[in-house]
Amino acid sequence: MAIHPTAQVDASARLADGVDIGPWSIIGPNVVLAEGVRVASHVVIQQDTAVGAGTTIHPFCVMGGDPQHGGYKGEPVALEIGENNTIREHSTFNRGTPGDRKLTTIGSNNLFMTGAHVGHDCIVGSNVTFANNATLGGHARVGDKVFLGGLAAVHQFGRIGQGAIVGGLSAVTRDVIPYGSAWGNHVRLHGLNLIGLKRKGYGKDAIRRLLAAYRDIFEGEGLFSERLTEAAATYADLPEIQEIVAFIREDTRRPVALPERG
Repeated sequence: MAIHPTAQVDASARLADGVDIGPWSIIGPNVVLAEGVRVASHVVIQQDTAVGAGTTIHPFCVMGGDPQHGGYKGEPVALEIGENNTIREHSTFNRGTPGDRKLTTIGSNNLFMTGAHVGHDCIVGSNVTFANNATLGGHARVGDKVFLGGLAAVHQFGRIGQGAIVGGLSAVTRDVIPYGSAWGNHVRLHGLNLIGLKRKGYGKDAIRRLLAAYRDIFEGEGLFSERLTEAAATYADLPEIQEIVAFIREDTRRPVALPERG
């Protein structure tokens, strides 16, 4: 361990081998830092936060802050951050609330650029990128391999399906389907995340079928619920389409981002 003499570490914190804590950083009560975690200068990890191995936290971040919720009265709540995350300057991750999961969860291998914010009770997957100042309201859920553009803001309880891309400056007031490409104020669906699919190894034939299914669901004739049912049957062999259908049906109380219709 390398702890700078100006850093403050609470007696209840647990630090593994290879942890590096820079000048003027504060490690609060019940914080757990796994092997190889690097905390740069002027970082505050407030309390009740676990940080996975190999994660780097850059200057002026606040991890494990109290939830920004008017009903919070100091109850025990927590934040869990996975392994090998890069968390850039001025990012803020809040702990959960007793009215929900009591926990905010971050996966592994993520990149949070400057000023990223994860609100209370959020669930963020792995291999996710938050560009500068991307923000999650409380209770939001973000799947694996999602890209949030700079200054994108996801409304509380919002859902972003895995593999989706959200453009910069987008107000995400509607859920974004898995593998979707969405942007705008307020966000609209503009097709599938073709770049992400290609990077994931999808060939032309597979992408062609996914696009056909997308058109059947979002651009076909008849009621949306009927098109959804027909697509689920027609493309029963495509797990991505089944995932999209399940995502839409999971929470019928929440609106899903749709394309503009001519």
